[in-house]
Amino acid sequence: MTRLVIVVEKASDWGSYYPSDNVVTAMDYLREPIGGDERTHVINLCRSYKYLGTGYYVSLLGEARGHRVIPSVRTINDLRKRALYGLDVEDLNQNLANFLPAGGRDTTDLGILVYFGETSYPALKDLAHQVFELFPCPLLRIEFERERVWRISAIKPIGLHTLDDPQEDAFAQSLDAFSKKLWRKPRARRQYRYDIAMLVDGDEAMPPSDKRALKSFIAAGKEIGIEVDPIGKNDYARLAEYDGLFIRETTALDHHTYRFAHKAEKEGMVVIDDPTSILRCTNKIFLHDLLRSKKLAVPRTEILYKDDPKQLRDLPERLGLPIVLKIPDGSFSRGVVKVENAEALEKAAAELFQSTSLVIAQEFLYTEYDWRVGVLNHEPLYACQYFMSRGHWQIYNHGAKGAAKSGGFKTLPVREAPAEVIKLALRATQPIGDGLYGVDIKQTGDRTVVIEVNDNPSIDAGVEDAYLGEDLYRRIMEEFLRRMQRKRLGVA
Repeated sequence: MTRLVIVVEKASDWGSYYPSDNVVTAMDYLREPIGGDERTHVINLCRSYKYLGTGYYVSLLGEARGHRVIPSVRTINDLRKRALYGLDVEDLNQNLANFLPAGGRDTTDLGILVYFGETSYPALKDLAHQVFELFPCPLLRIEFERERVWRISAIKPIGLHTLDDPQEDAFAQSLDAFSKKLWRKPRARRQYRYDIAMLVDGDEAMPPSDKRALKSFIAAGKEIGIEVDPIGKNDYARLAEYDGLFIRETTALDHHTYRFAHKAEKEGMVVIDDPTSILRCTNKIFLHDLLRSKKLAVPRTEILYKDDPKQLRDLPERLGLPIVLKIPDGSFSRGVVKVENAEALEKAAAELFQSTSLVIAQEFLYTEYDWRVGVLNHEPLYACQYFMSRGHWQIYNHGAKGAAKSGGFKTLPVREAPAEVIKLALRATQPIGDGLYGVDIKQTGDRTVVIEVNDNPSIDAGVEDAYLGEDLYRRIMEEFLRRMQRKRLGVA
């Protein structure tokens, strides 16, 4: 059973709330006997977290005792370093114009309170969640200022004793919701050698793994002493309690999946997909340049620039027609257009340029199917043929009525796939990393070319596991086990 401890600097700071056995003063917590095997979560509500102050020592000694403390010492230090958090929230500043008025009023600065990632301003709810993910701290004040545009000027922890009555009510509701998350699932950790958080989104229309596959990952982990615990994007604050992170949600750089991967790596956890792989794979322009620099065979490709109409007009002469246009960060065939003539090229490019300043243009290579080779730690796992959707030129037809339609598939033993396909797939993943990848390859005539490398490949029940069966899931979990054992032994 998890023990919850709420630490206040003075007993009077809790005076507005019902008495609770979970609430202790900072001095009582610091004087607690060291030891005990009980899993403990600590919410540090001290008035200040200044360096070497009482609140700082609550978090510092709590972590030394093996307790899960919010805020952590790392968070406290990060909040003190304005240059650091200025870099971390740079992407958040770009979104503020959508939330705050750009003109028509005299306000040039304002602030909001955030309680465990929640705020009373619905329009700023997502922003509050993102700030809490970056800086998990019970009570934060986010300050904004406007010169020509709005931006975040400061993120500050504040004390419980500074709240007025309505703010105390809002804090109490958020504390209750947050503490229920901590209590919601007592986990028998001693039954397992290691714990992996598996990040999933139950509402994702086209997830990397279906529900049957997710259950197979959980079962495979259990067989070798690993508890695989499905988590969601709201579990960011709990991430550090695990030994590893396995992302089974479509990744993107401007997305919580990347923030989870980055935090897990900073915590010293084993991570698949690791943030470097996400960076190198999710942007097709970056990936194309990387593959070309390694002299790997790819389709004839050009990068189109929004402000270069001449390049667009001359493109059919250089690549021929049809031409395939792609946005840099599309997935599952989304954001990919085939154009048959110059007029369609100009129209499609204009539409794509509305969301990106660079577009990828590639020669069109017709094949009945694409190869997908699964690679884990530089070893081939599976080989699939993904056939084009009926009456369509892609595997996924997003223009089909209703849900997106996909073509058939054929899964082969790796040894039965063409040797040149497997060799090219392994060469393509070499500059990416040692994670889990899906390499898409086309064969046409005497050409074998890499289309892309996916850091978060599809693994669905009855498809990618059609040949290996449950052994596919077991091999992935065994790789996690190998890496976690090396971490524990201090082996790089």
